Amino acid sequence: MTRKSSRKKPAVTMRCAVYTRKRTEEGLDQEFNSLDAQREAAEAYIASQKSEGWVYLADRYDDGGFTGGNMDRPALKRLLADIEAGKVDCVAVYKVDRISRSLMDFARMMEVFERQRVAFVSVTQHFNTANSMGRLILNVLLSFAQFEREIISERTRDKIAAARRKGKWSGGKPMLGYDLDGGPGASKLVVNEAESKQVQAIYELYLEKQSLVQVARELAKRGWTTKQWTTRKGRPMGGKTYDKCNLHKLITNALYVGKVRYKDELHPGEHEAIVDEDLWQKAQRILRMNGRAGGSHTRNRYGALLKGLLYCRPCGVAMGHTFTNGKSKRRYRYYTCYTASKRGWDSCPSKSLPAEEIEQFVIEQIRTLGNDPTLRSMVLDQIRNAGVEQATAIEGEAGIARREIRQLQAEIKSAAKSAGENSDAAVRLADLHEQLASAEARLEDLRSQISDAENDSISKSEVDAALDEFDSIWDALSPREQTRALRLLIKRVDYDGGAGKVAITFHANGIETVGSAS
Repeated sequence: MTRKSSRKKPAVTMRCAVYTRKRTEEGLDQEFNSLDAQREAAEAYIASQKSEGWVYLADRYDDGGFTGGNMDRPALKRLLADIEAGKVDCVAVYKVDRISRSLMDFARMMEVFERQRVAFVSVTQHFNTANSMGRLILNVLLSFAQFEREIISERTRDKIAAARRKGKWSGGKPMLGYDLDGGPGASKLVVNEAESKQVQAIYELYLEKQSLVQVARELAKRGWTTKQWTTRKGRPMGGKTYDKCNLHKLITNALYVGKVRYKDELHPGEHEAIVDEDLWQKAQRILRMNGRAGGSHTRNRYGALLKGLLYCRPCGVAMGHTFTNGKSKRRYRYYTCYTASKRGWDSCPSKSLPAEEIEQFVIEQIRTLGNDPTLRSMVLDQIRNAGVEQATAIEGEAGIARREIRQLQAEIKSAAKSAGENSDAAVRLADLHEQLASAEARLEDLRSQISDAENDSISKSEVDAALDEFDSIWDALSPREQTRALRLLIKRVDYDGGAGKVAITFHANGIETVGSAS
């Protein structure tokens, strides 16, 4: 008679990874910190399940100084990669909100866990995702975690507003002339003597030269740069060459007169002023006189036909419209490369050119098209080719949308089978239906665009008629209508000052639109 063994069959091994997280870096340099406490609790729980075959993985997945509001965390990314690689059977955390405070992000993680058959355990909340009750409790707890995160965000915004109204520094990029009193987390600004002298010199230079570009050029000669600092993660920041934009931010910063700005409000600050109030106000008046805050409407009221159309080809940036008043009170208009206006003439080969000259040249090129049959054919070919390229690109997007719809329909069919038994599947099914509706609406819009492109085809006779009538149409238009007509006709004008060349690119349906404006 064979005697049966009383020994139990060994349990299947469950490889358990422990994930820990702390929102701030405060206290992480201590010998025993919050991450260690979370890990110790998880290790103890895993040890209690040793009879079930649970074993602790030595790899550490610790995210210190990272928020749970998103998934941009190095240790979490490494954990998910190991799960996809089949190296993990179970993930243990101290509390649910340690792995995520976003219901949407956690749903994405749970999809990965379920696909790889990985269990999820919260050691202090006594549940795991191996059963339906655990999944239900998990969703409820995570909803409260997300609610708590949103409440914290609202409180933080209110705290910043209250702090600034009391004149306190509430954080942000360090400013030239000031340092933070103490280490990380300090909120009081103290004057940096060496940098404060640079700030005062910059204000005095601006009052002397009354030009941001000239001041930037002088600072470049001196080798002065913007504030340099190192982030808590050791990344160097700042130290950029001054240009028109960052100089404007420096000169308009109310911190330098001992005030703190909150939206449109200015409040007396706790920190010491660097710049005299009268000096600061004089600088603001000069900025206003120079039209820095005039806006695009003010700068375009002098008939700039090519504003927004003219580009500097060597720099790849737009050319802005400006003017000067001569001794005879005549206004001279120019188009100036933004690179040259911000960094000085030496930085751009195109620099500037007279506005009337380039505008008249573009108009004459359009008139030339009307008298040259070869150029007319070239314009027609260009328009037709652009239309074909546009239709092809839209059809490609439509194909992608159709494939996405087919994939979503397949996923919906699969999720519908288990929606009645699995609460997670029901949530997933609702989300898939929303995605499907969005994809179908996008496909319908693309179909409409394809139909419009096909109906907008233009014939040779239409091109000829439009160009034949250009002179009479153009002379009858007001300056504002001329500007609009050029925008309908021309896509962009590229100017290369070094080579002395101008290139005009026409819209696909521009000729037809101008021709119908009579």
